[in-house]
Amino acid sequence: MNTINSEITARIQATSPRSAWSRGVKLYALELLESLESDYTAAALLNGAENWQAFSCGGSALIYDADIAERLATASEIKRKKGGDLPPNASETWLDCQARALLQAARLIAKISR
Repeated sequence: MNTINSEITARIQATSPRSAWSRGVKLYALELLESLESDYTAAALLNGAENWQAFSCGGSALIYDADIAERLATASEIKRKKGGDLPPNASETWLDCQARALLQAARLIAKISR
């Protein structure tokens, strides 16, 4: 890991997210940074995927609904959604939620790397 990557990682780790969603976004950002050397563009973060939906559905991140729910939802939401067996809301799947979180993680990396 180069010094810039270490610096960005340290700044992300120093954040104190208050919500389950924000903690999940932080974890995704740290995971995305692990695979990068120096290029922090969206194309580099996507690692060949067309968009975050394709990245999420293509198996480049978590693949099981229960794992995604565990990362992005509160304990009460996980209970209400039967551990990820039920969709998070009427218009999304857990993979859609993950794609949204990955997009926010990429934006966090872009913001910090400027």
